[in-house]
Amino acid sequence: MISWRKHYRQTLIAISLLLSTSASIYGQDGDPKNGEKLFKANCTACHALDKQVVGPALKGVVARLDTEQGLGKDWLHKWIKNNKELRASGDKYANEVFEKFNKTEMQVFPNLTDKDIDDILAYTTNPPAPEPAKTDDAKNTANAGSANVAPQSSTTTNVVIISLLAIAGLLVWILLKLRQLVKLGQSEDLAGLNETRVKSFREIYEKYHYIGKGLIAILALLAAYGVWNWIMWIGVYKGYKPEQPIYFSHKIHAGEQKIDCQLCHSSAKYGKVSEIPSMNVCMNCHRTISEYNAEHYMEPGKDKAFYDGEIQKIYAATGWDSEKQQYTGKTQPVEWTRIHNMPDFVYFNHAQHVVAGEQAIINSFNKKNPNNKIDVVCKACHGKIDTMNVVQMANDFTMGWCIECHRTTEVDMNNGYNKEYFKNLHDKLKKQYPKDGGKITVDAIGGLECGKCHY
Repeated sequence: MISWRKHYRQTLIAISLLLSTSASIYGQDGDPKNGEKLFKANCTACHALDKQVVGPALKGVVARLDTEQGLGKDWLHKWIKNNKELRASGDKYANEVFEKFNKTEMQVFPNLTDKDIDDILAYTTNPPAPEPAKTDDAKNTANAGSANVAPQSSTTTNVVIISLLAIAGLLVWILLKLRQLVKLGQSEDLAGLNETRVKSFREIYEKYHYIGKGLIAILALLAAYGVWNWIMWIGVYKGYKPEQPIYFSHKIHAGEQKIDCQLCHSSAKYGKVSEIPSMNVCMNCHRTISEYNAEHYMEPGKDKAFYDGEIQKIYAATGWDSEKQQYTGKTQPVEWTRIHNMPDFVYFNHAQHVVAGEQAIINSFNKKNPNNKIDVVCKACHGKIDTMNVVQMANDFTMGWCIECHRTTEVDMNNGYNKEYFKNLHDKLKKQYPKDGGKITVDAIGGLECGKCHY
């Protein structure tokens, strides 16, 4: 009996040692929750837990490295902190990994402490279960509420309809009774007077032809004005927002993620036209972002599957194989629907407004709209694009709209270019345009000349 207890105790001690050793080897001595934060901040650009991105999938990497290569966590510490140094030392496996993944250099992380790396490895070994989305409870509550309200709403609607029908029947009955009373009270003199009343349109026109002609003239003028007003608004599409072949939310990219407009529309600053970005620009980010993870923001009526499907459209357009992490060479052109399109007879240069007129336009807009200020010059014409899920034409873009802007936008005569270019014209312009204490607007320097915009 004693020997059995002794054997049992030794077995428990061995199991405990084995478990503690395994936990130490496979990354359980770190904090997975903190590791998740560090992983998302430092690793998600190139790695995912469950699939290869730029680098390999990292779930269970500690155990996999130990089983396949006989390497421990100390090797991972060296690799993460400075993989270049590890490769330069002649480490065989470090150079094999470098060759296997197309010689793509991994970023070095000297800022991560040993504890930080242990936390990250603990996360890759045993990632914590995702917290249930709060929006689900809200949706369930809303659905339950709507289910309770539905019968009440239906009953109320029925009561209203019945009441209206009853009121309508009562009104018809009253009208019939009034008609009977009128017939009973009509005298013989009144009947004779009715026979002498005018009963044809011709008689009315002959009697009141001057008034009739005047009314016809007024109606003709109103009709002409209506036709003219309709013609003037041909080609004005304020509020136009067509559906695009690939859904792209500026609110997510420019608003939530704070991506600068000119990162994608690079030619807007130094070119005449702000071009539609190439799909390769999208792939700068979406090569490593293959699924939508910003579940805190989703447009009503859309779910994660919808956004993931749109990312797959980008891959199909560029010929990107996300599994093999390489281009197939089979591309599909995207037929975007153009929203802003100036007529062929109008010249507009983005660079002139984005570079030369940037601060002047921003200052003028904020002065005229103190409760709706902008921080980027693009918003003066295109509206607050960072709040739009679907881009729409925010302004009229008519000739009158442009002229009004030129008449009210003050030119910065103190910047280097204007100060030198208009050196001999400053005094003359101030005398010629004395309004607002000698402030000079765009129209004073040729902003209303026909040849500036038409050729």
